[in-house]
Amino acid sequence: MTPADERTLRADIVEVGRRLYARGYTASNDGNISVRLDGGRLLMTPASVCKGFMDPHMMCITDLEGKKLAGDRNPSSEMQMHLEVYRQRADAQAVVHAHPPIATGFAVAGIPLDRAVLAEVVTTLGSVPIADYATPSTKELPDAVRRYIKAHDGMLLANHGALTVGADLFSAYYKMETIEHFAKISFVARMLGGERLLSRQEVERLQGLRGRYGIASPAPICPDPAAHAAVDQVACQTVFAPEGNGERLIPDYRAGLGGVGGDGEIRLTYRELSALIEAAVRELK
Repeated sequence: MTPADERTLRADIVEVGRRLYARGYTASNDGNISVRLDGGRLLMTPASVCKGFMDPHMMCITDLEGKKLAGDRNPSSEMQMHLEVYRQRADAQAVVHAHPPIATGFAVAGIPLDRAVLAEVVTTLGSVPIADYATPSTKELPDAVRRYIKAHDGMLLANHGALTVGADLFSAYYKMETIEHFAKISFVARMLGGERLLSRQEVERLQGLRGRYGIASPAPICPDPAAHAAVDQVACQTVFAPEGNGERLIPDYRAGLGGVGGDGEIRLTYRELSALIEAAVRELK
């Protein structure tokens, strides 16, 4: 790692932080970013700074045990989460943590982004699970991340935010964009009555495209999602996709926020229910 290379990485962290803040993925001093300098050192954002207004000289250098080696400021208070990623994933060169609002809404609601909805997401990220809730800046957080990090390049953090890793800083950042984009589309589809899911057969075809297009993935898609529900550290990506029986797109009413479910149950939003009650009251007057 030459001084010029380090200067480039410092500038890249500043740019990624600026993009996170500009897109509303972080607010105030939220979020943190890190990148490998070499086999034993990391370059990391400092604690208590707005990611939209950093400069290259703010960054800290630490070793893989978290000891600060250089920098005027202290490293991120969530450094241990980053260190756990690098310990578990020798291929990971960068980590981005942010609080994109729609994806974080799914994390708060306890809804993983693991349905086979978008071909691009299935091919690249596979699925986006939710790591168990952990108090930020404590040892609980790396423990929660450990369960999923070997098999996933992106995950939600329960009632907290999202985490992505990549082969470089911008790769990790773009995965954060993908997660938030996926969350927005999923949310809109559910408001409109529910997604149409890609069939299991189509998911298998998409997984085959990974090798053809040189898409690196830390793990394959699970052949049986239910079999990996309770393991301590998952080894494949859980993507929920129904059997197609010749169809490539299958309606999934369970995810809808309104409409009629597959079992004939009628589902209403709060606004729809309120309107029905108000209409009934008017009829009684």
